[in-house]
Amino acid sequence: MSTNLKKKLTSGHFVMTAEVTPAASSDRNELMERVAPLKGLADAVNVTDGASARAHLDALVASQILLAGGIEPILQMTCRDRNRIALQSEILGAAASGIGNLLILTGDDPKLGDQPDAKPVFDLDSTGLVAAIATMRDKHELPNGRKIAGEIDFIIGVADAPVDPKPDWTPKSLLKKIEAGGQFAQTQFCMDAGVVRRYMARLRENGVPASFRLLIGVAPLASAKSAHWMRNNLFGTVIPDSIVARMEAAADPKAEGRAICIDLIQELATIEGVGGVHIMAPMNDAAIPVVITEVRKKLAA
Repeated sequence: MSTNLKKKLTSGHFVMTAEVTPAASSDRNELMERVAPLKGLADAVNVTDGASARAHLDALVASQILLAGGIEPILQMTCRDRNRIALQSEILGAAASGIGNLLILTGDDPKLGDQPDAKPVFDLDSTGLVAAIATMRDKHELPNGRKIAGEIDFIIGVADAPVDPKPDWTPKSLLKKIEAGGQFAQTQFCMDAGVVRRYMARLRENGVPASFRLLIGVAPLASAKSAHWMRNNLFGTVIPDSIVARMEAAADPKAEGRAICIDLIQELATIEGVGGVHIMAPMNDAAIPVVITEVRKKLAA
């Protein structure tokens, strides 16, 4: 099974993905109402796994609901809550459900969530989980050598955070994830095209293959206040002062945030190695389909 996302990434198309955090709700209609505006627009939609170390509708179940509703999911899997046995079982469950896109994450520490007494697992780190999935897919066996049956065909994504590289900086962590089996990355917010250009050049200089595609995290900012919050609270976020100043001066901050995001995505589409963008919109979900629609028009012109 080859997913739409895999086909587009491997063929060099510029991809636009989005993200949904399921509510603490068992109402499947509520989930579909939240994600319905992205149908036919986003190439795939991430389903978060206990985002911010909080309980939500199970990510695998939510991904199954999206798939049944005609929306291609990217199932996020974190190492925080399950040991390797449970994770391997969930991988088989994802394959049996027809889910072909994975994003592997370490997961936020429970102390940062709303149940700080919860016990973290972290039996595997993200690189170890990527390696386990690649073994299951490519060798049709569990990491302990036990054979498994059935079709398993995932494209495996990992997380990354672009930086403005210093002269001695090398992408050690990303290279380990690629060696383990990572095939694409979705990144933390990086709203500076200059940083992305320099970062991508350094990745190529250090052997990151051209086939490995990065989807740069971007946001249609809702306000200057939210920009400040993201810079101060979301590790690795890059939002230049010039963008914050534009948001502070804007008569209509949400419209300005959309315009900034649309212009930025168009510029990112010109950077070698950038496979697309991952659009996240804290407190501003309604902006995502507007941004995707406008960018598609402009890129097609």
